Amino acid sequence: MPDPMRSYLDFEKPVAELDAKVDELRALAATGSDIGDEIARVEEKASQTLNDLYVNLTPWQKTLVARHPQRPHLSDFIGALITEFTPLAGDRKFAEDEALIGGFGRFRGESVCVIGQEKGASTESRIKHNFGMARPEGYRKAVRLMEMADRFAIPVLSIVDSAGAYPGIGAEERGQAEAIARSTDACLSLGVPNVAVITGEGMSGGAIAITTASRVLMFEHAIYSVISPEAASSILWRDGTKAQEAANSMKITAQDMLRFGVIDAILKEPAGGAHRDANAMIAATGDAIAQALGDLRDLAPDVIRQQRRQKFLDIGRKLG
Repeated sequence: MPDPMRSYLDFEKPVAELDAKVDELRALAATGSDIGDEIARVEEKASQTLNDLYVNLTPWQKTLVARHPQRPHLSDFIGALITEFTPLAGDRKFAEDEALIGGFGRFRGESVCVIGQEKGASTESRIKHNFGMARPEGYRKAVRLMEMADRFAIPVLSIVDSAGAYPGIGAEERGQAEAIARSTDACLSLGVPNVAVITGEGMSGGAIAITTASRVLMFEHAIYSVISPEAASSILWRDGTKAQEAANSMKITAQDMLRFGVIDAILKEPAGGAHRDANAMIAATGDAIAQALGDLRDLAPDVIRQQRRQKFLDIGRKLG
């Protein structure tokens, strides 16, 4: 049987079958059979099949990869890249929102403010973190932390992975749209460098609220859009089953975003997606963050604000 820790997407079925064959051969080899060459051959075929699949992923397939539950989460990045991390809670107005985590720590010896959505890795943690869908108090907490970081000249790092802001009645009653707008404005107003990394889903204003940054990096198989394919399908065709067709038409991939100038760089993922070698992906992300912060380190606050403002004005003019 295949390793139960592996999780295959539907389009990865050929790889799953080959991996299962490898497992069977290894079990047979454990009994004394001399089949090392056959195992190596099937492993090579599985690896090649995986590479071939991921070279030509459709936007819908990338959407499925971006949503893979085993992709590295905010907690993984903090654990691997941030030392002395101290989370701060509450928006000082209503409550703590555990969908959006924020705090201060050190990145490669330098102080940094970290903000991001946490989806959770188990049923219990997903419920605790509301599947990474923040409420207004989450964005108000983000504003509070960004203003604090600005006051003490500490760069801001955003790790973005969310299906969108929480659309519940309570969230709307407490001013979800206003909170998102103020968080976006806080990003634009920072006099310190801010770097955002879209690691999975970057959906709607819930993502934009903390992604309006001096440098925006995006994982190779992540997606970034004002609306999810399912929601777009429901609005355009009044048929939620056409999500695949919507995704293929919406220009939501990292390659689309780079071509339009919406992001600054694509971070290449391991063959088969970031979840297949999370440690390597996190390490590469750390290097990219260090490079981005290094490029901005010596700029004056007014220059940082002006460059960031011009960056997003240029996006609007190009796509308008």
